[in-house]
Amino acid sequence: MIAVAGALALAIHWESRLTPQTTEDLSMLYAIIWEDSDDSLSLRLSVRAAHLKRVNQLLDEGRLVLGGPFPALEAMDPGPAGFTGSLIVADFPSLADAEQWINDDPYTDIGVIKDLMVKPFIQVVP
Repeated sequence: MIAVAGALALAIHWESRLTPQTTEDLSMLYAIIWEDSDDSLSLRLSVRAAHLKRVNQLLDEGRLVLGGPFPALEAMDPGPAGFTGSLIVADFPSLADAEQWINDDPYTDIGVIKDLMVKPFIQVVP
């Protein structure tokens, strides 16, 4: 029963945002989710500055909602265990633009990314 009530509350929240006056103001977000290749830590570190420069550009433009890696261990600093992948949620004009952004990223160029998924994302909360 609680799950149904929670889903209903989220649906009502989302519907309250979608009025004829505000629908055009809502931008489309995209979730960029990837799984790292095996032993990717050294690759990540070699181009991290260039990758973060691109991410910070999204931030400076007000387009970044959140981003960060998935640590291989349940720790803020996984040390040599490294990371298993990452997530970026950002505003892009289209799915093709979001895909192009990650395809142009140094992590993609150097082989950090093994499996990649880019999907439209609707932020309901907060």
